[in-house]
Amino acid sequence: MTSQSISRRGLLALAAAAPLASKAKRIPVGVELYSVRDQLKQDLMGTVRQVAKLGYEGVEFYSPYFEWTTAYAKDVRKLLDDLGVKCFSTHNSAKSYAPENIGKAIELNQIIGSRFIIMASAGGRIADLDGWKGVAERLNQGAEKMKAAGIRAGFHNHELEFKPINGTRPMDVLAKNTSKDVVLQLDVGTCVDAGSDPVAWIKQNPGRIVSAHCKDWAPGGEDKGYKVLFGEGAVPWTKVFDACEKSGGIEYYLIEQEGSRFPPMETIERCLASYKKMRGAKA
Repeated sequence: MTSQSISRRGLLALAAAAPLASKAKRIPVGVELYSVRDQLKQDLMGTVRQVAKLGYEGVEFYSPYFEWTTAYAKDVRKLLDDLGVKCFSTHNSAKSYAPENIGKAIELNQIIGSRFIIMASAGGRIADLDGWKGVAERLNQGAEKMKAAGIRAGFHNHELEFKPINGTRPMDVLAKNTSKDVVLQLDVGTCVDAGSDPVAWIKQNPGRIVSAHCKDWAPGGEDKGYKVLFGEGAVPWTKVFDACEKSGGIEYYLIEQEGSRFPPMETIERCLASYKKMRGAKA
């Protein structure tokens, strides 16, 4: 066998692999605006401009957005369009899913371009597993009403939902009792804090981890917990990203930070830099 034939075979193999490489999906990254909540309260438009300037491709507004008028929502959408930034989703209290409120939630999300109305709190204290089945039913009902508008319902976990009640985690109840149309938005840091394995969770729920909050966590004192920046904590990020992209059905990531040793805007700037460094060509 000549070196020429080996070289030719190698070139053919590379040519065959090239289309696969070109099809690798690049996942956009945004920020949950709760990370800069004080700035957002003072100047929403200016804060969104700053976030866009840092290089974030999208945002997730949190529950106060529900008080907007449709006129204000249109102003926000214009700003987003001018900046080339998407609103990936919104975080909502349970009241957005109430029959008398869900129409308004759908309308506002349609205006700002959000495709996911995420329930970020079940509302009140859910004492038992039957209570969590009730939350699942509310999510299913919401999903049915949102479907015609091209919007999906979802639930965002905190550590509470990964802590077992009589041996069963509320998140398992929600996953089992909701339609596959309901997104399970993974808050990675709180999952780890609760002692659960985020990679195992993603693999148990293929196609349903459409978005993930890239929040880190580390055991320790005052400057640990959720105060560590992205990439500084105990989360096995490489494995999490691999699972999200191979089986989770991920469509976008969101940086979220509850606080840190730096000012909020600097915090999310540093987190994005760490994310891009970790992700390399995929960022």
